[in-house]
Amino acid sequence: MPAPAPPRLPALPVTFRPTRTRIVLLSVGSLMFAVITAVALLLEKLSAGERSSFVFTALLFFGVLALLSRPKVVADDRGVTVVNLTRTRRLEWAEILRVNLRPGDPWVFLDLSDGTSLPVLGIQPGIAKAQAIGDARALRALAEAHGTRPDAD
Repeated sequence: MPAPAPPRLPALPVTFRPTRTRIVLLSVGSLMFAVITAVALLLEKLSAGERSSFVFTALLFFGVLALLSRPKVVADDRGVTVVNLTRTRRLEWAEILRVNLRPGDPWVFLDLSDGTSLPVLGIQPGIAKAQAIGDARALRALAEAHGTRPDAD
């Protein structure tokens, strides 16, 4: 059986993100905001303060879902920027030793040169498993190609 062909390197810069998950989260958030706001405006017995608390709660729900849709990975010539829920971390290619997506993992993990592992929520096999596997392979190929360059320290 022949060995599988190595993945083609994507053109840099490239952004990896869970597109379907993002669409679902932002759509649900928008719909929830619209419904809760409409209910607040249609209920005649609510005071202005109660209506504003409904709208505030709807904004809070939307904000949480928007935060959950934030993760992405941006790869460029110099390295990778990992944007997770609340933190952003910039890595040089030489810092990335391995890109892991094992069966059952909720997202990709990067093994780093400092001995730690960094979760990469921007590549997650939840709704779109095939896309996540392809993105993980592409990121792995980029890390191997750029991390082993002679000019990478």
